[in-house]
Amino acid sequence: MRGKESLKKLISIFLILIVITGCSTTSSEKQEGNGERKASNNGGTLVITRQSDAENLDHQFMSTINAASVTHNKVYEGLVGRDKNANIVPLLAEKWEQLEENIWEFKLRENVKFHDGTDFTAEAVKVTFDRLLDPDVGSPRAVVLKMVEEVKVIDDYTVQFILTEPFSPLLSILASHEGGIINPNTIEQYGKEIIQEPNGTGPFTFESWTPGQEIVLNKNEQYWGTKANVDKVIFKIVPEETTRVSMLQTGEAHIAEPLSVAMINTVEASSNVGVYRSEGFGTEYIGFNVQQEPFDDVRVRKAIAYAIEMDSIIQGVYNNVGRKANSLLGSKVFGYHEGLTPYEYNLNEAKKLLAEAGFPNGFEVTLKTMDNKERINLAEVVQSQLKGIGIKINIEVLEYGTFVDQVNKGDSEMFLLSWRNATGDADYNQYNLIHSNSHGPSGNTFFYSNEKVDKLIEDARREMDQDKRIDLYAQAQEIQMEDALYIPVRVIENMAATSKDITGFYINPSGYLEVNEVSIR
Repeated sequence: MRGKESLKKLISIFLILIVITGCSTTSSEKQEGNGERKASNNGGTLVITRQSDAENLDHQFMSTINAASVTHNKVYEGLVGRDKNANIVPLLAEKWEQLEENIWEFKLRENVKFHDGTDFTAEAVKVTFDRLLDPDVGSPRAVVLKMVEEVKVIDDYTVQFILTEPFSPLLSILASHEGGIINPNTIEQYGKEIIQEPNGTGPFTFESWTPGQEIVLNKNEQYWGTKANVDKVIFKIVPEETTRVSMLQTGEAHIAEPLSVAMINTVEASSNVGVYRSEGFGTEYIGFNVQQEPFDDVRVRKAIAYAIEMDSIIQGVYNNVGRKANSLLGSKVFGYHEGLTPYEYNLNEAKKLLAEAGFPNGFEVTLKTMDNKERINLAEVVQSQLKGIGIKINIEVLEYGTFVDQVNKGDSEMFLLSWRNATGDADYNQYNLIHSNSHGPSGNTFFYSNEKVDKLIEDARREMDQDKRIDLYAQAQEIQMEDALYIPVRVIENMAATSKDITGFYINPSGYLEVNEVSIR
């Protein structure tokens, strides 16, 4: 009898375990069809090690995705956002309508509060964008919404954007960090000064920032939507990449970014750390200052384009991370021209064009790059390849800030750069990098001017028919390729090293880190 009772007890325990196992949920549940997530509420502190600190925590003064990643979609939210497929989706606005060519109306979500308990209303939207566009405030990001003439409050939960002219990519700007809605109390506190303590409506609240060391966010328990899974996020500044990865291996951190091509094999060999990779909106390219001799001659620019063998660069420099680009636009960007053909490797054509331009024996020139291992490797390969047509490249490696300053001022001949495209719309790329109004710090470091291209870009941002916009951008990209003001290198991949103890992390195509769905095992 005792044996039978023991057997029955074991069977009962076994059945209970089956029921418990069957009812449990994993921490990596997918996003549901209605856009809501199932919360695991498993808590814990997510530690992210990063190469560099934010330059500030004010969305209206940020100039890098690196900084915006800390607060965008975490502390601050916009009227609209993007889902995992980069589609525009409702966020603080439940719906919107284009009433006229230059009037957009947004119906706002009710029962949303800022982190200090203040109600989110249409007035907050107006106050936010009035500050952004106030010339006395001097926001460097005001340029992206300079077509906004007025933000008009219709009622507590209805707001209109009145534009000076039609602007088709409006939603793509509002979905980026420049569109983050700021608590009016915070704006009143800081006024024209850079905001030191961000306060928004997002799933995380700001706790502290120790410059050069760490930024700490806490879970917003009063969040209007699906609450974050983790209790706290700490962004630790760890400049040395080997140290960042080592902290993952020892369990001191969960995410290390960015991850370089050189570290991929090391990370993949680790038993408890993996490599995260996803294609971004941006590209890397070799640029020419077309106002500097000898690059004011299109034949010289084309000769160099023909003399560079890009397949070996993608393999040798980047270990096949990021596919070969054919444009300044990544393939996920609206307006990307799939059929655009870059210059193929042809040394004979390159030498012929150089001779026609008056340089049969080549010339000497300086190629500038930032102090980044992959960029330096790229510069050295370009240097080696251009010897084949008699061009002597002197490589000048500069600290990042100095490099950017010199290229923006036009103190350059050739340079290596990237453009990540925060909005996923061709306008953000084309107007900033190519339009004549954008020479210098705005992005056009080629110092290129072409009236026909300018008109195509202007027409595309006014055009409401999306198929027509695609055609206009295709025409503009074809002219740019013919003018050879840049040589596309590769489409950027977003990469990070991640602990196998987490799920739900991703980097969106713009480069923003997304942690709202992260769970820690």
